[in-house]
Amino acid sequence: MVDLITSLRITKLVMSLTFMKSSSWKSRSAISGSFFVHRQKPEFCELFIICGGKLVFLREGNNEGLIEDDQGEMVANSRSKRQSFRDLVVKMFPENSAKMKNQCDSSASNGSFDQWEKYKEEIENYMSQILSSNAEEIDDFVANESLQKSNTELVMADNMTVQEKRKALKIKFLEIKQTIQLSREEAKGHVRGHAKAQWATTLCTRRAEEIDGCINDEIARKADLKRELDATKEELSELHTEVEITTSRLNSILELQRELSNKLQLSSVARSRAEVKVEKVVKQRTDTLQEIDEYRKQRDVLRRRIEFCREKDAIGNATMLMKPSFEYKEFTAAEIRAATDGFSDRMRLKSGGDWTDVYKARLNHTSVAIKLYSSGDVDSADAFRAKVKLFSHMRHPHILAMIGFCSELRCIVFEYMHNGCLRDILFSGKRSSKRRNKCLNWKARICIAADVCTGLCFVHRAKPRPVAHGNLNPSKILLDRNNVAKIHGFKTPLSSDKLDIRSDIRAYGNLVLQILTGRNWAGLVEEAIMMDQTKLIEVLDPMAGEWPLDIAVELGRIGIKCLSIHEDKELNMTSLAREVEKVKKLADEIVANGECVVANERNQDDEDSAEFPNFFLCPILQEVMKNPHVAADGFSYELEAIEEWLKTGRDTSPMTNLRLDDKILTPNHSLRSLIEDLQKKRSISTR
Repeated sequence: MVDLITSLRITKLVMSLTFMKSSSWKSRSAISGSFFVHRQKPEFCELFIICGGKLVFLREGNNEGLIEDDQGEMVANSRSKRQSFRDLVVKMFPENSAKMKNQCDSSASNGSFDQWEKYKEEIENYMSQILSSNAEEIDDFVANESLQKSNTELVMADNMTVQEKRKALKIKFLEIKQTIQLSREEAKGHVRGHAKAQWATTLCTRRAEEIDGCINDEIARKADLKRELDATKEELSELHTEVEITTSRLNSILELQRELSNKLQLSSVARSRAEVKVEKVVKQRTDTLQEIDEYRKQRDVLRRRIEFCREKDAIGNATMLMKPSFEYKEFTAAEIRAATDGFSDRMRLKSGGDWTDVYKARLNHTSVAIKLYSSGDVDSADAFRAKVKLFSHMRHPHILAMIGFCSELRCIVFEYMHNGCLRDILFSGKRSSKRRNKCLNWKARICIAADVCTGLCFVHRAKPRPVAHGNLNPSKILLDRNNVAKIHGFKTPLSSDKLDIRSDIRAYGNLVLQILTGRNWAGLVEEAIMMDQTKLIEVLDPMAGEWPLDIAVELGRIGIKCLSIHEDKELNMTSLAREVEKVKKLADEIVANGECVVANERNQDDEDSAEFPNFFLCPILQEVMKNPHVAADGFSYELEAIEEWLKTGRDTSPMTNLRLDDKILTPNHSLRSLIEDLQKKRSISTR
């Protein structure tokens, strides 16, 4: 077998062993042969030993070859002692011994195993006798061999005598006879043993069939148990899966709980912060309301001061007019040209009327308006000086004041009126968004009508003779930063006859109706008042807000009365001034009592800008600065205005007319922050 393995290069060899008798020479030779093959086989060959349908393993130890099963129990050895049939069965089938015992117990209870249990010990004794008789046969075989050898030696002794040969033959005959007798007895014993062996075989076969049935039942039960085990494993795996899913869900819920807890904490912190902020805002609101009240009180005080200053200026101007001579400053041509940037179009005032040759300028840190007179206005220097003298004697709060003149250029310097002429505001409010922001409310219009009436009353009562304007219309009424009206454009030479006075009264009546309607033609007011007073609301200017009906009707009657002066020969500006003053007081009472909602007494934007400090205004534009920058002369200007000034090639200061050291402009952040703070406070106070 070893040669076959080597020649055929067998890599895997399976050998099966069957033990008839564990102590027989065949069993020992099979075991020893297996160990010989195991020792002598090549390394590339693997040897597998099968015994009783199971894989067993060969092991050598203590000069003895052992055969063990997969559990390490010895099945056989090369020098084994005699064993019972039951021990062999238990060692060959260890896993079924307990089952066989249980099945045998169960069959014994049913009566099927009674016979086996009855003859079990007898069969075991019989097997022991067979094994022992087998050993005796081997010993007898060895003894017979030695006897035959001795007989052979005896027969071959030729030197024996005849008597000795007879005696030897007789002895041999007796031995042969005895042997025959023993053989006959042995044959009879073999017959009995054969019968007994058949009985034992039958009983073992029957038992083997019962064991096979039990084994088959166990195999079937094993399949069922395997299926149950698989089902249990599947259920266990499903349970594991469910446990994992539940664990993951639990982890997700815990994570969500932690997130919600964190969000709750954050929301609590945010809520506490918001409450603190709300408290701060409430406190700030309370402080702001207190500041608003203080600003309102300050505003009332300032308004009273302004009224006082106006009255004081009027008294001062009247006192100046009473003086026999009043001198004004005469400017040089260089000063006038420097102030107007060489009479550039950028400095020209584009107002209506005859103000096409009027330029905005700044002289001695004061904004002024410079009017150039052409040869059509004055033919000679004497005529120009006569005009200067005439304007120098007209000093009244509601008449445009003259500041100075320049004989060389034949120009007169007047005070600058920031809000332009009344005509631009009345008749351009619906077309220009810029003018729309300067729309006059009804209260401001009543004040303008009263101002114009006061100015006309002053010139009509002048001494030694009255003076007539001669061309009164909205373009001859200028408004300052506070919407205070001032008259300009008197005709020269001045006239003083009654026809001219009546012409001024009719012009004033037409002006009043234009203030009411915002239209050049005022005939609609007369028709509405004559037909139905409620119709007057339909023809009033909507840009002025909600007119009080009684005030509008009264003012309209005054205007119509002025237009019909030929029927009332006793009408004069003094009586008209008293009537207009009554209307103004009534309007003041309505505003004070809150019976009618108005924006402000004057245009709010212009009033606010008037209340700004002078250093908040750009010296060039005369407007509140948005992006102030400091120039080399130390003054702050609006960035666009000073850049435009420098781009035209100028290198002098707009304020001092001195040469600038450089053209570097530095942002004035402090001034800008002050302007923004004041604007914010005023926006809060107007809410």
